[in-house]
Amino acid sequence: MKTFFLSDIKYRLLYLVFLLAVSQSLFSQTEDYGQFWNEYLFIRDINPKWGIDVAGGFRTSSVPGNSSFMSQVTRIHAKAGARCYISKRWTLFASFGYFLNRDVPELSQRKAPELRTSIQANYLMIKQRFRLGLKTGLEDRHLKNDDNYFESVFRLRLQLKGVYPLNGPVIKEKVLYSFLSDEVMFKTKSSVSGSSVFDRNRFNAGLGYSFANDLQLEVSYVQDILPRHDRTVSYHVLQANVIFTDFLPNFKKKYEREKTAIEGQ
Repeated sequence: MKTFFLSDIKYRLLYLVFLLAVSQSLFSQTEDYGQFWNEYLFIRDINPKWGIDVAGGFRTSSVPGNSSFMSQVTRIHAKAGARCYISKRWTLFASFGYFLNRDVPELSQRKAPELRTSIQANYLMIKQRFRLGLKTGLEDRHLKNDDNYFESVFRLRLQLKGVYPLNGPVIKEKVLYSFLSDEVMFKTKSSVSGSSVFDRNRFNAGLGYSFANDLQLEVSYVQDILPRHDRTVSYHVLQANVIFTDFLPNFKKKYEREKTAIEGQ
């Protein structure tokens, strides 16, 4: 009970930060975009302590004059990382990725290739079927500016995510599950990403289905709110992710880890 009381306090603090950020942008111009996000995530547990991830995907967006959320590709990315299972509740994760950003509404230039290194810590709390994940992450984003110089932007990410299997005690084959998360991000100032310290609030709600023990599909609605000094950018997103949890079938696996739909995000 004490653990869930503390988590409730953390959630309220994150929600307060979100309200403060939104209140500062009530009188600024609002720009709304419809987007589609898609990612393919491959996860493999090598042994009880270590696992590896490989992911790739793309994003599309509406543009002025065309309201279709598939009108233009704004990002293509690929990344790889490793995770360390410190305990049943704690997981550390580190990754490196390349992001090809093009005509991203929040960035100040048309093209902004990006090299991104990130580390994060995940804490998992379990109450019967319900799983609550707390994630803290730090990203070092190197965004290429118009002078062909990579600007370093640090970003702090704080997320709460809940997962609940609907027709079974755990996520396994033929189990439908729901998930809900809220995330706030803070960044350093730069000429490419802007001078705002509060980067965004991201709300995500959706459903997932496990077709097999090693294949899951997640479909969700995401809303990104990015308060800026002269405007507020809002993304309304349809997101579809495919997750493979055993992408090296020829590599002998000595055990199976219980799925939570939290570790892979």
